[in-house]
Amino acid sequence: MTDSASVSQTGAPAHSDSPEWVLSLSCPDGAGIVHAVSGALVDVEASITESQQFGSPDSRRFFLRLQFRTAAPEEVIREALAPVVRRLGADIELHPAVRRQRVLILVSKAGHCLNTLLFQQRGGQLPIEVVGVVGNHDDLAPMAEFYGVPFHHIPVTPETKADAEATLLDLVRDLHVELVVLARYMQILSPELCEVMRGRVINIHHSFLPSFKGAKPYHQAHDRGVKIIGATAHYVTSDLDEGPIIEQDVERVTHADSARDFVHMGQEIEASVLARAVKWHTQGRVLLDGHRTVVFR
Repeated sequence: MTDSASVSQTGAPAHSDSPEWVLSLSCPDGAGIVHAVSGALVDVEASITESQQFGSPDSRRFFLRLQFRTAAPEEVIREALAPVVRRLGADIELHPAVRRQRVLILVSKAGHCLNTLLFQQRGGQLPIEVVGVVGNHDDLAPMAEFYGVPFHHIPVTPETKADAEATLLDLVRDLHVELVVLARYMQILSPELCEVMRGRVINIHHSFLPSFKGAKPYHQAHDRGVKIIGATAHYVTSDLDEGPIIEQDVERVTHADSARDFVHMGQEIEASVLARAVKWHTQGRVLLDGHRTVVFR
């Protein structure tokens, strides 16, 4: 089992003016995987700029992420990799390193996560293009407008939930959305929608579940005198809040912190954890390993 840090490969030409690509791969573990993949890249005169790998002793699968430069077009790269992919029985993702994934953000009333995502997109910290914001309330329409992002109000009630999700899916298709981010979206997605969008929806929640469910979890935590608060970003599945975890963080609190302090600190953690999860996903650094994830940071 290996989990290597990022390394530069200096044996090949630099290709400093060539486009850079990201290749993510997972397959049954075995001998010679890295050699086979890198050999295919040699055939397209690629220069590897970053390499990370991990062999899971639990699932017996191998995970690899490479960044490389080559002047070869995408179809030539894929053609060179095809025999290796077939022989290894591998799943791969290949995309330009400069690609900005098309992201749709779903919100309700709390704006801290939305603000962080839109601010980091504008500043170039997130490799995403937010193509729209969807709210089941219209409270955050002004924030979306401030950042120049279209806002779509799709109300949800028990009676209209199916129609609302159909409208949402139409929007996903029409806008060619690659990733949906639930930025404190206070609605539960149906199992059918979760299956359609499997591996393409990221959610954020406080880490008090299941101890503090329902309204005002930070106030409940304060009342119980907890010493650590935190947040979890994960992929959405039909099992509520039990999808593969991408990122988590915590902060210590004390008896001197008020419930208001808990809320402020918790919101900061939620926003930063969600932004990191979105960044790593869009950079091809998150690979699914059953109900867990491999994250090449």
